[in-house]
Amino acid sequence: MRKGFLVSLMMVFFLGACSSQTNKPAQETTSDSSSGTVEGDTVSVGILHSLSGTMAISEVSLRDAELMAIDEINAAGGVLGKQIEPIIEDGASDWPTFAEKARKLLQQDKVATIFGGWTSASRKAMLPVVEQNNGLLWYPVQYEGMEQSPNIFYTGATTNQQIVPAVDWMLETVGENIFLIGSDYVFPRTANKIVNAQLEANGGKVVAEEYTPLGHTDYNTIINKIKSAKPDVIFNTLNGDSNVAFFKQLQDAGITAKDIPVVSVSVAEEEIRGIGAQVLEGHYAAWNYYQTTDTPENKTFVENYKAKYGEDRVTGDPIEAAYIAVYLWAEAVEKAGSFDVEKVKEAADGVEFKAPEGVVKIDGETQHIYKTVRIGEVQADGQFKEVWNSSEQVKPDPYLKTYDWAEGLSQQAN
Repeated sequence: MRKGFLVSLMMVFFLGACSSQTNKPAQETTSDSSSGTVEGDTVSVGILHSLSGTMAISEVSLRDAELMAIDEINAAGGVLGKQIEPIIEDGASDWPTFAEKARKLLQQDKVATIFGGWTSASRKAMLPVVEQNNGLLWYPVQYEGMEQSPNIFYTGATTNQQIVPAVDWMLETVGENIFLIGSDYVFPRTANKIVNAQLEANGGKVVAEEYTPLGHTDYNTIINKIKSAKPDVIFNTLNGDSNVAFFKQLQDAGITAKDIPVVSVSVAEEEIRGIGAQVLEGHYAAWNYYQTTDTPENKTFVENYKAKYGEDRVTGDPIEAAYIAVYLWAEAVEKAGSFDVEKVKEAADGVEFKAPEGVVKIDGETQHIYKTVRIGEVQADGQFKEVWNSSEQVKPDPYLKTYDWAEGLSQQAN
């Protein structure tokens, strides 16, 4: 990490969430190949999340975290002496819209990079657009793995940093009979192919596997199936506001966490706020970061986030992953001395950042990052109590090459 840049960033961390603009002498317009035009004192970046529709419950806060990071970096002097100027677009929980808006950001707005997406469907819609335009996308949410694009950096967990250890933990701690429920799109279906293979190799059993469309709200039929199947645990890959309906109807049916615990991979503090801690208390989630994660950087991050957006706001894993994506991009640009996509990608290998979750490092081979795995239990105050962690950073393995039981899964996923 470049010393001057790091010192400036750390000063901003301890000054809080304030931001300021520095007056600089006008500079001539410059252009880096494959990265659009950088004009005068500013460099444009795209922010592309669902600000409306079923996924807005989760994605609005990612936009907020990215804007906070941009404000902090700008207050510290910007990137290569330029202020970052965000151009915000709404993916509207619609995958073709994500592709359309990504194309607009790259071709019309000529942004240096895009921070965006939540669902794998939105990411896969943007993938060919950023590849065809040699753009750069920083994707901040855990996902199903089985993917690696030269034009995407993945700052959320890949499969061996969330799903695989969560299943191991369930088998060791909760039970062997598992009910799978998920939203009907690429992430849950691919994730559950992995879970099926892992359970078969390790003595577990899938008692049932159910999917519902995004935005689905009637779970009574599936809850009756859960009652009949009597699983030890439910593994939940529902996304968006479907989680509100599922958990409330599960509670209404008299099924508590003591009866059948649910382990989720897309329910963080923001979703708990929308569902209600009284509904989720005792259930679990697998992530790499919680608001309660005990690091000095996280204390400052949480304080700044609440100071900027309100004391009632919460942080969470995807929020933190979105926040650090901006810093990692800025650090890679500083290291490259350029906004050029190819130069930034080359410089990114090995870049480290003292993130709220702990030190993270970019793996240049996969363009994923090293992350610590954590399992948390929902408490009455809506926060997580960490009940297990991997004790060290886990190297990203998006194709699960290090697991014998995963052989052939990548072909099934694509």
